[in-house]
Amino acid sequence: MLYLIPTPIGNLADITLRAIEKLKEVDLILAEDTRVTKKLLNHLQISKPVQSFHQNNEHRRLNEAVEMAKNQDVAYVTDAGTPGISDPGFLLVRSCIQADIQVECLPGPTALIPALVVSGLPIDRFYFEGFLPQKKGRQTRLSYISQLPQTVVLYESPHRIIKCIDQLIEHCGPDRKVCVVREISKMYEEKLYGTLTEVSQMLKNKSSIKGEFVVVLEAKQSTKN
Repeated sequence: MLYLIPTPIGNLADITLRAIEKLKEVDLILAEDTRVTKKLLNHLQISKPVQSFHQNNEHRRLNEAVEMAKNQDVAYVTDAGTPGISDPGFLLVRSCIQADIQVECLPGPTALIPALVVSGLPIDRFYFEGFLPQKKGRQTRLSYISQLPQTVVLYESPHRIIKCIDQLIEHCGPDRKVCVVREISKMYEEKLYGTLTEVSQMLKNKSSIKGEFVVVLEAKQSTKN
């Protein structure tokens, strides 16, 4: 059996009791980064075999991972959050399903839901974009999401967050509302509210920009009367 186990995105106290239980029970843990996972396991006082499975080796190790899941209980964890959400995991899940291996995903931490909830924007419907392409196709994606009639969620790195907001201004206009959330669940969690222009200026006024960002963008408003 394959278990997909979410891990904390910041605060280690966010690990669920069920996640701890499963990490103790499985025979093997596949990890996006074994160093990160071993730190978590040491914190939880869990000793289990850990092997790497990440975007740079998943094609090469896929068949081996599926064979292991046929014969034992295997957990897959990424560095933070739920596997498969802007992280590796899709290929492993699909291959296990095709091989008639039972797959179970535990509920747990993910950055997009807390950011949506605190955004103050309508979340009865939303579109999750994840990370935009860094180069090729970026403008096409920005143009597409600017026209969506529902709230949009993006992930962005600290190195590109100002560029991202300024590009959203180009595609959505200066007055589209946005909420930018930094370092969710961590000590220095921060939320910036306002128009795209206002939030862009808030970011540019900072002496340094660190941490991972979630951008929650207001939907395009209907022009109908």
